[in-house]
Amino acid sequence: MKRFAPTALMLGNFVTGVSVLAPAGMLSQLSDGLGVTVREASLLVTFGAMVLCIGSPLTAWLTSRFDRRLLLAGTLMFMSAAHLASAFAPNYSSLLAFRLVMLAVGALFTPQAAGTASMIVPPDRRGSTMSYVFLGWSLAAALGLPAITYVASHMSWRVTYGGIAAVAFVSSFLLAWRLPVGLAGVPVDIKTWTALGRSPLVLVLLLITTCQMAGQFVVFTFAAPLMARLANASPETIALVFLTWGATGFVGNMLASRIVDSWGAWRSSLLFTSSLLTGVIGWAIGSETISAIFVAIAFWGFGFAATNSMQQVRLVAAAPPLASASVSLNTSVLYIGQGIGSAIGGTFYVRDAFAAMNYAATAFVVVALILIVLTKPRAGAN
Repeated sequence: MKRFAPTALMLGNFVTGVSVLAPAGMLSQLSDGLGVTVREASLLVTFGAMVLCIGSPLTAWLTSRFDRRLLLAGTLMFMSAAHLASAFAPNYSSLLAFRLVMLAVGALFTPQAAGTASMIVPPDRRGSTMSYVFLGWSLAAALGLPAITYVASHMSWRVTYGGIAAVAFVSSFLLAWRLPVGLAGVPVDIKTWTALGRSPLVLVLLLITTCQMAGQFVVFTFAAPLMARLANASPETIALVFLTWGATGFVGNMLASRIVDSWGAWRSSLLFTSSLLTGVIGWAIGSETISAIFVAIAFWGFGFAATNSMQQVRLVAAAPPLASASVSLNTSVLYIGQGIGSAIGGTFYVRDAFAAMNYAATAFVVVALILIVLTKPRAGAN
């Protein structure tokens, strides 16, 4: 393994995570700068999620035989160019088109990075290396999203896109430099998806992921303008709230990786989803008070990343031979949840139905928690 190869993959995941989350951190700036409503700006999240949910399994199938070094470096270079184009987008329609094309290509990065990480290290280091590579997503939430909010509010959304383009370019260079030549994955068999569809447990676990993400994105997509409208939060305060969310998410994910072996994935999932629900309810109760928002967002963030990590662990345990496909499918339904949640949230937001947003968010997470309870494994299983 070349030195810093996992770091190059981790940085690529950081860029991917920032690319997905970026509009949520600057909805107000995009709305003002492009002359559209906040609801219309939020469609960058909704439509982007739709492209990602389709693109993740589709690109995994189409590119399964490609050299990983060229594939991953080329993907990040394309994303860099798309972000640079976004910085100069003349209107909303152009920005939306650039984003959808960029995400259609970028959808392949995270699943392929995971597969690449497993190929470049010995078997006894695969778990820790893959966890390190996925750290990029946690850092995107902990550092990237607050930075996006701050830069967009103090400079402009165009400068923000230019900055993401620069980071993506550096990441592409590192991948081309540090990944070994000639890495190729195992071809994806269409029959694998059919086998997954015949597993009731796998289907319920995928539904849990969908509900968890839908519940969060009903509110999270509009968190910045909601804080400004309901609690008179300044851009600096909003950035600090996002920083708290990301930091507690990082802590929660790290704790999950430490306790899952002893607690089991089911109990760990129950813990972190309960924390997520506590945060969503806390937001519903205290979204007009900054101090209450910080408390709620800490609970919310603590469960955010860890819940998805536990879902992946449970999916692998549910069908070990189909693990790579089930984790890829989990990524796809995660984006479906984002799309559903942001679409529902936008429908309520444009009508100033903020209480309805809170009810919908809570209902989705409650359903996820109930399904987790109902999928308790038999004694002796995880």
